Amino acid sequence: MALTKLPKNAFGTGSVDDTKIEDGTIQNQEISGTLPETKLATGTIENASLSNSSITINGTSISLGGSSSVGVDVNWQSVITADGSTATTGVAGNGYFIDTTSAAHTFNLPASATLGDQIAIKDYAGTFSSNNLTIGRNGHNIQGVANDSLISTNRASLLLVYVDSTKGWIYAEESNVADLQAATFIAATGGTITESGDYKIHTFTGDGCFVVSTIGNSPTVPTGGPNVVDYLVVAGGGSAGGGAGGFRMSNSTGMPAPTTSPLANPTGITVTATTYPITIGAGGTTGATRGSNSIFSTITSAGGGSGGNCVGPGGSGAGQQVYGPNPFPAGTGNTPPTSPSQGNNGGNISDPANTIPPSGSSIGKGAGGGAAAAGANVTLNPNGDSSPTGAISGGVGSYVSPTMAGCNGTTGPVPGVRYFSGGGAGFTQIGAGIRSHGSGGAGGGAPSDVAVVNPTCGTGNANATANTGGGGASAYYNNNGQGGKGIVIIRYKFQ
Repeated sequence: MALTKLPKNAFGTGSVDDTKIEDGTIQNQEISGTLPETKLATGTIENASLSNSSITINGTSISLGGSSSVGVDVNWQSVITADGSTATTGVAGNGYFIDTTSAAHTFNLPASATLGDQIAIKDYAGTFSSNNLTIGRNGHNIQGVANDSLISTNRASLLLVYVDSTKGWIYAEESNVADLQAATFIAATGGTITESGDYKIHTFTGDGCFVVSTIGNSPTVPTGGPNVVDYLVVAGGGSAGGGAGGFRMSNSTGMPAPTTSPLANPTGITVTATTYPITIGAGGTTGATRGSNSIFSTITSAGGGSGGNCVGPGGSGAGQQVYGPNPFPAGTGNTPPTSPSQGNNGGNISDPANTIPPSGSSIGKGAGGGAAAAGANVTLNPNGDSSPTGAISGGVGSYVSPTMAGCNGTTGPVPGVRYFSGGGAGFTQIGAGIRSHGSGGAGGGAPSDVAVVNPTCGTGNANATANTGGGGASAYYNNNGQGGKGIVIIRYKFQ
């Protein structure tokens, strides 16, 4: 018969130990209900003999009788003293006291992370405002943004928790969310790069790409840079008394007058981290052809109009041609229209006394317009035997600060700055004599001096200056000059 109950004093104190009970003698099913603690003396059953010998806390198994800290899952480490050159990489579950008394410090988050990982940081000496702490994202987002964090608040206490690949690490506790993102500036490649103070300048004299890898984060973080660039886009100039290539620029950063053009748009281009193809317009050739367009992003500058028998509109218009009874009118500038205007009209030739006979032995070609002024208008002398009133000079171009253009340029009304998009000069030829010629507009426009227009005096050069968008000069019959190739310049704050 099975023993179902022991009397209260069946055993003397300490008379039964584990040697008196065979292994496996007492089975679970032989104990009904809950065995109250009054039935057992303290320490009589080992933890290992129980079916559940451990508990789980925060995903970690703890043996019965063991110990663990319960609360924020952070193990604080000894103080890190910043030396300005050595970065720290954190480990999930740890807390870090960081002393930036002598130097700033970079603290990199772990390269791998899972949901619930935590990192704690404390400003040890209250010096984060003078020597900032940068929290490197190490491939993860911070608060949903692919930027490092900059901590510049004294006595900052931070707890970062990893959520997922979208938000990355977020601040579960923080002292000042306004300064948690590091300042970033535009970074880009392409063209010839120079620097002027806090600005980088990319100059393209041929087709290429402006490749933006990083954008600025101002005004979100006032100490960062804007994601806006300023531009100068100049098209190719036309030939043969041709109009200058279209001149378009911006000045969002407030370069002071008079070193920046009054034609500047106050709004630049907002860029993203992508590739922007650059097209540089060619100048018109000697066969009286229009210049080609230059393009950057949403900005297209129109090629200059061509002179000769193909007088036409463009960024700036070509000068009028008078040759026998059927004159060609001057070309119109700012075609297609932009605001501010990208150019001006070509100059006209007035011949009230029919100085130029229908026989074609004489010819008059007007001057091309420039970015800042139209080509010169000229009235031929009624007697036909002396110079007309005024030189047939190309319209003046517009100017750009050396901090935009990267260097000083051609002489013009405002010394010491660089000019672009000057109109090509015109000329008149009455019979065998030269009656008038003119200078090219400041900004690469070509002159029509005697050596150019009269073959007996030398060959000369009626071509506009390359990469200015200047118009080519009109010369004696077919000795017309070529327009200047265009240019694109991009400027932005990089630090």
